[in-house]
Amino acid sequence: MAMQVPTDVPDVDQIKSFRDFLTSYNKLSEICFVDCVSDFTTREVRPKEEKCALNCMEKYLKMNQRVSQRFQEFQTTANENILAARRQGQTS
Repeated sequence: MAMQVPTDVPDVDQIKSFRDFLTSYNKLSEICFVDCVSDFTTREVRPKEEKCALNCMEKYLKMNQRVSQRFQEFQTTANENILAARRQGQTS
């Protein structure tokens, strides 16, 4: 009798991806909170703090997207260089 693995259990890649997302989210929250929230005398979020937080999040997300894009471009170039070197080695 073979034991079956439940199909609804997330795989290692999904767990790592979710863990990376949570790390990024927590870092973003901390950075923007420290930079933007300054008035602890009231429960309400001041318009200045809200605007700062939104700008902070937008910049962080755009930066993260741009870094990811550049990393992908770098990986593509590196892979192309490896393939070219292998082809060069085969023809020599």
